[in-house]
Amino acid sequence: MIRLENVTRVYPMGQAQVQALAGVSLDIAEGSFVALMGPSGSGKSTLLHILGLLDRPTSGRYLLFGQDVGTLDEQARTRLRRESIGFVFQFFHLLPRLSALANVELPMLFAGIPKALRRKRATAALEAVGLGERALHRPDQLSGGERQRVAIARAVVMGPRLLLADEPTGNLDRASAREVMELVVGLHRKGLTVVLVTHDPDIAAYAQRVVRMADGRLVEDREGAR
Repeated sequence: MIRLENVTRVYPMGQAQVQALAGVSLDIAEGSFVALMGPSGSGKSTLLHILGLLDRPTSGRYLLFGQDVGTLDEQARTRLRRESIGFVFQFFHLLPRLSALANVELPMLFAGIPKALRRKRATAALEAVGLGERALHRPDQLSGGERQRVAIARAVVMGPRLLLADEPTGNLDRASAREVMELVVGLHRKGLTVVLVTHDPDIAAYAQRVVRMADGRLVEDREGAR
């Protein structure tokens, strides 16, 4: 499903260059649950952004679903990202003036899905994360754990094959983090491929496989606790 071949990413910093990724090669099979770990600056978030087509490698190849995404123009990349990849971030990124339901509808709005179908699918997605009764509440009326569950519903409402999560429990207490991770595990068991960035070993323990990074390189690849 995912194949990285000697991928590098270099960012210009004034007159210097910073190498965020240094020759990363990685295969992730469909249906996997992989945790990316490493200290700040190790390259794990840069790698996740490349996987999610939010950034491009400086060199190397990235194949997603067997397709070399480096050959795609921006329109094709956007379509592939919208239809096949869901994103969950640490800071939720919910629009504060919209209800939970309207926030979940947003990806479908951008995809041109009719209003009635948007409402039906968004309602079902919120019910699936246990928030059917909170659908009309705004983000400021929800707890942190509830906001992250809304973000997960939004991430999966388009039926993606791949879920990318960047520190999804970083702003949550332990009880809320456990609820969110059990939800992610449930989605994985239904066939969703999950790649999750975390610095927390307790969160990485939910994954089937743990890949550790340092200085832009893969330094460990082992089976997870689950």
